Amino acid sequence: MTQNMRRRMLLAGALAATGLTGVALFGDDARAELLPGTKPKIALVLKSMTDPFTVAMVDAARNYQDHFSTQFSLTIRGTAKQTDTAAQIRMVDEMIRARMNAIVIAPTDSSALTPAVARAIKAGIITIAIDNPLDDAAQAAAGISVPFVGPDNRKGAKQVGDYLARWLKPGDQVGIIEGVPTSSNAQQRTAGSRDAMDAASVQVVAVESGNWEYGKARDVAAKMLAEHPQLRALLCGNDNMAMGAVDAIRDAGRGGGVYVTGYDAIDAIKPLLADGRVLATMNQFAGRQTVFGIDFALKAVTEQRKQRELSTVIETPLQLVTATKR
Repeated sequence: MTQNMRRRMLLAGALAATGLTGVALFGDDARAELLPGTKPKIALVLKSMTDPFTVAMVDAARNYQDHFSTQFSLTIRGTAKQTDTAAQIRMVDEMIRARMNAIVIAPTDSSALTPAVARAIKAGIITIAIDNPLDDAAQAAAGISVPFVGPDNRKGAKQVGDYLARWLKPGDQVGIIEGVPTSSNAQQRTAGSRDAMDAASVQVVAVESGNWEYGKARDVAAKMLAEHPQLRALLCGNDNMAMGAVDAIRDAGRGGGVYVTGYDAIDAIKPLLADGRVLATMNQFAGRQTVFGIDFALKAVTEQRKQRELSTVIETPLQLVTATKR
């Protein structure tokens, strides 16, 4: 290992290291090709570029690449909306035409992106998912294996729900505002929320998608509050939706009477945690996910690894963040 590679790995460790685990291998035989004397070309394909979580990913990626600009090039693309899957598919195809050595992607949809990702892998491009894993069944049908670098979303959502349960009693009613329902991370967070509520004997009386968005979640929350006057809490799949829920509660004149939880620990949620309008959220360290995803892809390219040889899960850390006033 060269001194530069050691230095790069040490920085990645400082930015992203935690208990990392790998699981069984299977998949395509594609190999990333790197011509002698050239530096790897890495593409980062993300969701909405205006979303605070995505902004944190971009900042971390650019900071990392700035430290090692002589060792790899980085191309960043992102959608205008969280749900613009068609745009992400076009971006993946663009990166295939540009002959990238690796693509690191935060998929908008866990199933719909799989055919495009399969095209990239069959073109010899190492492909890694961050934030949101690709659907297992879709991968199996396409004959590919795409590593996921990210947290255990179900476990994280359960931790948030377990904390909320301290303020609830058996028989209380709650609603869940989930992300894009075709995304694995949204599904896992909803499942984790249900796990916690079931354990506390709390009733989940409504589940509806807020598409990760403030405005949509505000409308969904208003509907739930009107249809379920005894609602005691809203568990939201991300902080954008939690902020929409907080405003819907205020508009309904029920401030202080309905608890709200989020997920992501973005900067914009901090004032709501400080005054107790949001009870808890989960920090899943956007920057660490991104840096480790890029570094994992870069290592695979420089070592000329095959896609099927890569560990399928690299689990990254979670940290519960709770209200300061309660």
